Parts: sequence; C-alpha cells; structure tokens
Amino acid sequence: MTSTTPRVRTGRITFFVALAVFAQESTWNLYDSQVPPLLREHVSSAALIGALMGMDNLLGIFIQPWMGNRSDGTRTSWGRRIPYLVVGMPVAALLFVLIPHAAVSLPLLIAVMFSYALVANSFKPIAESLLPDYIGPERRSRANAAVKIASSITVIVAALISLFLIDDFPKLSFAIPAVLMLVSVGVLGWRVRDSRSPAYQAALEEDRSEMDAGPRVRMRDVLLDIVRDADRSRLLVILAVFAFGGAWFASRSLVTNYGLETLGLSRGDAGGLTLPSGLAFIAAAYPVALLAERFGRLRMILIGMAVFATAMVLGTLVRTPTGTVVAMCVAAAGAAAFMVNMAVVLWNLAPSARVLGTYTGLYTVGWSAGGFVGPALVGGMVDVTGWPFMLLDVGLVTAVAVLLVARVAVLQRRSPDGHAL
Repeated sequence: MTSTTPRVRTGRITFFVALAVFAQESTWNLYDSQVPPLLREHVSSAALIGALMGMDNLLGIFIQPWMGNRSDGTRTSWGRRIPYLVVGMPVAALLFVLIPHAAVSLPLLIAVMFSYALVANSFKPIAESLLPDYIGPERRSRANAAVKIASSITVIVAALISLFLIDDFPKLSFAIPAVLMLVSVGVLGWRVRDSRSPAYQAALEEDRSEMDAGPRVRMRDVLLDIVRDADRSRLLVILAVFAFGGAWFASRSLVTNYGLETLGLSRGDAGGLTLPSGLAFIAAAYPVALLAERFGRLRMILIGMAVFATAMVLGTLVRTPTGTVVAMCVAAAGAAAFMVNMAVVLWNLAPSARVLGTYTGLYTVGWSAGGFVGPALVGGMVDVTGWPFMLLDVGLVTAVAVLLVARVAVLQRRSPDGHAL
C-alpha cells in the first residue's frame, strides 16, 4: 500500500460512505418524524411515546458495538464491512415498509418497530466505519462533513414526504425511503470492496505480527482499556455523545407532537417543521469541518453546543411556527459542529486500525443510549412542565454535554500531542 493511495481514493470513498449513510438515514428520519403520530393513536403519555421511540436506540446500545467489533475481525475478499451491508439493508427496507400497515394495533406496531430497529442497528456502525478505514486522521473532519451532509439531505426528504404525501398517502409514503435504501445499497455493493482500504491492510499487517492473537480484538479488552485509562478522555467523549445525543433525539422525535400540541399545526405541517433545519445543517457542515481542522475540533464542538442550547431558549421565547423553524435552523447549524467532529475525535483516539469499527460502535452506543434516554427524559419533563417548554427542556440536557466536552478539552491541553484533536 503506497502512501499516496488514501489521497487518490478520498473523494471516491467519501461519496460511497455518504451513499451508505444516506441509505440508512433515509428511513430513520421518516421514522423519527412519523412513527410518533402512529403511536399517539394508541398512547396518550408523552413519556411513553418517547420511551417507545427510544427503543431502537436501546437496541443499538447492545447491537452496534458488537457488530462493529465483529466486522473488525471479519476477513473476506469483499473486506470486513461490505458483506454485512448488502445483507442487512434490504431486510431493513422491507421491515420499514411494513410499519404503517402494522399501526392497526399497538402490539403489532411495536413488534414491527422492534424488528426494523434490530436489523437497522446491526449495520449502522459498519457503514460509518468505512470512512476511517480509508481516510487518515487529518482529513476526517471534512470527509465526515460530506457524510453528514448526505444524512441531512434525508432530513429534507423526510420533511418533504411529511408535507406533501403523508396526509394523503400515509402508507405509500414509507415505501419511498425504503426504495432509496435499496438503490443505494445496490450501488454500494457493486462499487466498493473495502478489502483495499488502508486500515484493512494495516489490520492484516497487525494480524501477521500477532499470529497468536488472531484478527479479532475482544470487545472486553477494548472496554477495559478505555475505562482503565488514567486520561479518561475517551470515556468522557462517549459520555458527551450520550448527553448531546439525548438532546438531539428529543428535539427531533418530539417536535412533531410539539407542533400538534403547542402550535396547533396539522400532522403534515408539524412533520415539516424540520425541513429548513436540514438546509441549515447542510450549509454549516463543511465550514465547521474546515474551522475545526484549523482551530481545533473540541473548540468547535463547544461552540456548536452553545449555539444549539441558545436556539432552544429562542424557540421557547418565540412560540410560533416561524419562531420554531428559526430555532430549529440555528440549532441544526450548532449541532453540525458536534456531529461532524465528535466521531473524528473518538476515531483519532483509537490505538489501532484493528478497532476502528469497535470505536465507531462505541460512538453509536453513546449516541443510541442518548437517543433512548433523551426522548423519554424530555418527555417526562414535558409531562411535568407542559409542551410549551419542551425546547427549553432540551436545552437543559445540552448543558450537561457542554460540561463533559469542556473537561475533555482541559485534559487534551495537558496532553503532549492532544491526539490531533
């Protein structure tokens, strides 16, 4: 593997990783937007709806790190990631189409939601791990920005479906992102063989130098290394991902019901509240990546979270559809700084190419755990304070993440090299 290989393949592989993430998020965003109203037909408690919406993230806590670790130890002619994607994505697409048809009863709806979440969570960290497999630490922020832009486009797709189709075609609407997933995974399976990635080749070299250990690093050993590390940076990063993930998922999964209960909107109009924020995220993602590479990723993450929390306060003070849209746009721009750079921070802290998938899984564990706890926590706060204060409740959760990242920044300033953060 020559030193120029990563540069030659950076643009191409960034496109294909973005395509893989687009395939996943095209279903997840419509899920977050339109499954809560389906639950609302059977359940009145905001806390219970939030808990059910967080079920997929609870599953992700257990499935994603295991699958990431399993893919790290996989050795095939297609590589260690692609085989899982070409099997899992079509199954998830089929289950997603079944969700609105299962809404005739709560138990059936929950069963299909569970099945979809189980399959979709199994390949989520695997697709995202392709990026650090191919791209070196110094370029990962801008590459991850492109991936997050692709993810944000799916927010726009979901919002457009909510605005123009969901009220008239509630079942057919779910088929659109499922078809997008099938097309995307078809292209991905056709064009990508990650056995050629620099990280895969580096892992093979490590395998050869540690013949007795085998290709797979045990999940238990990775976790013990993180917990026992006196620096604590990796552990605090995962906790910060958990806290901000809770705030983000709460703001997304409860906003449709917020529009219904507080702003008096229809289901379709409430589901479209996030449409402009997708554009704001796209506009902010690449600039915050460039700024992070110049001024430091942790600094940009802190600024972004502060912007996100301020936007939640703004939305609470200006309680109108326009005020909410503006608040969601500002919040999305702030969230971009976190979502583009925090995974890169954790990848750059990984001690070996053999555990990049595991570290992606641990990132998604924090994100998924936050996604499970956040909507339920904020939903419980809403049950106490009322729907008008939902955005403010989200801002309070964000403050916890700010404190954790601030501590990581202090630790990295004391570190000799700062791990290129």
